[in-house]
Amino acid sequence: MRDQCIGRTILDKINTYGSSKAVQYKADTGWESLTYAQFGDKIMRLASALIQAGVNPKDRVGIYSSNRYEWALTDFACTFIGAISVPIYPTNTAEQARFIINDAEIKILFTDKAYQYDNICTIKPDLPDLKVVSFDSALTLDASFAQSFDTFIDIDTAPFEPQIRERADAVQPEDTLTIIYTSGTTGNPKGVMLTHNNVFHQFRAVDPKFRFAQGDISLCFLPLSHVFERVWSYFVFIKGAVNTYLEDPKQIIDTLQEVQPTAMVSVPRLYEKIYAKIMNGLETASPVKKTLFEKAIQNGDIYYNKLHHNEPIPFGVNLKHKILDKLVLSKIRAAVGGNVRYFIVGGAALEKTIEEFFLSCGLLICQGYGLTETSPIICFNTPDQFRFGTVGKPAPECEVRIGDHGEVQVKGLQVMKGYYNNPQKTAEVMDDGWFRTGDVGEFDKDGFLKITDRIKDLIITSGGKNIAPQRIETLVGKDFFIEQIVSIGEKRNYITALIVPSFENLETWAQNNGISYSSHEDLISKPEVIALYEERIQLNSKDLAQYETIKKFKLLPNVFSVETGEITPTMKVKRGNVNEKYNHLIEEMYS
Repeated sequence: MRDQCIGRTILDKINTYGSSKAVQYKADTGWESLTYAQFGDKIMRLASALIQAGVNPKDRVGIYSSNRYEWALTDFACTFIGAISVPIYPTNTAEQARFIINDAEIKILFTDKAYQYDNICTIKPDLPDLKVVSFDSALTLDASFAQSFDTFIDIDTAPFEPQIRERADAVQPEDTLTIIYTSGTTGNPKGVMLTHNNVFHQFRAVDPKFRFAQGDISLCFLPLSHVFERVWSYFVFIKGAVNTYLEDPKQIIDTLQEVQPTAMVSVPRLYEKIYAKIMNGLETASPVKKTLFEKAIQNGDIYYNKLHHNEPIPFGVNLKHKILDKLVLSKIRAAVGGNVRYFIVGGAALEKTIEEFFLSCGLLICQGYGLTETSPIICFNTPDQFRFGTVGKPAPECEVRIGDHGEVQVKGLQVMKGYYNNPQKTAEVMDDGWFRTGDVGEFDKDGFLKITDRIKDLIITSGGKNIAPQRIETLVGKDFFIEQIVSIGEKRNYITALIVPSFENLETWAQNNGISYSSHEDLISKPEVIALYEERIQLNSKDLAQYETIKKFKLLPNVFSVETGEITPTMKVKRGNVNEKYNHLIEEMYS
């Protein structure tokens, strides 16, 4: 990895893996692909076009788009010419995009579908110098400031190639590679400056622990604007593997079965939904099927734990596994493609029972922990060293300590350069070289870290109890009939919750039970539905202390969204916004 700079390294990998498949993506006619050589040619054309458009080293280039291979092309083209890519979440509103464009002083912006382009058109009068390039060739564009991607890269690269290589060679490891704006649950987002050194630390941390090489397949479905998917995608290309781009995350299950990835990164919600669907199906299964399933999981738990810990597998366990795996477990693995060696999970807490369940099926989930400001990995579990219910041990070349109020603090080569244009906010999170994460955590006796909550999210009841809302939301929110949940209780005498049902599942249940309704509002008002949720909450609260349990709840007819202000693009709850918007419902639960 030459000189630890992304652009030069990718140039090397394009030469090394030239004829191997680099990317695959869904087109109107089905799956299409590009080799490393073809991918590299497109990067060179785009890098040439950016230079022709006047983009200089250290200029900021925006990417406001859902996942697609052109996203990666644009990112890599920036690294080739020393420019700094600035992702904008595809779900961001026009005003959110405006803030980032202005704060980062973006010169040229790449957009995706009509939603992103129309948002830019709305704010364009306030951004007279902004140039726009649209990935979507079907859109009708305003030629005064916008052009299609295909037109933009229709260029002869020969005159620009010497300058591209000269610029790539001039990039230093400590230079800013990208500015990623944290979505922030309060206030304006902050632009995290990550360097080439930062991300190469991540490669060194992951590479020895996870078997991944040429021929492997990753499914890229988390937003590339998220640091987790972004840095993993760099790793995919550095290893000569194949990255598969999924524009619509709602198609994840079908795509897993089509693509059959060998490894991928994800957030807990995917596995919570799969687990909930399996458990719900089991509730109505015949006694014979239930017994067979339970025996398969019990035997799989012994078999795969011994397998991963390199312990001898008893003859009887091995024999049972061959039968039960074929009848039960292999079918669960097939639901996620059938070829996955491991999943890497981060972004939120995953319930321990779900981790254990998937391992019993032969699917290892390695949960980790980090933030945008740490590139992102601070701690992680590995295939040969994992402990469920934790986020693993600290990454190499990284120190982690527990500070005041149980705060997790980190010092290491993955810690950001700082917040762009915001030295005051940078100083607030740094303490003599230590980055203050704002998360509460603790180490167990063997050095595995467990995250318990965010400091600012902790609920302190009127009785003085400190309650971690994320624990409640993780345990209760994994249910088949729950899409989103926010627990309430600050300065109150008991815990309540706002719950968004999984309407697809609830509607099926209502039809099966002969319950008629005219709308979501009508459905959630039915006594039978309220009784269902009372039962589900109680069922999932067995591991909570009495003072942590939900005493009252309200069902909501609409999902929390970025557009309506209740969540961030990374799906974190904006608790202040939720409390304000639903104050009337909250007050009813305490009246």
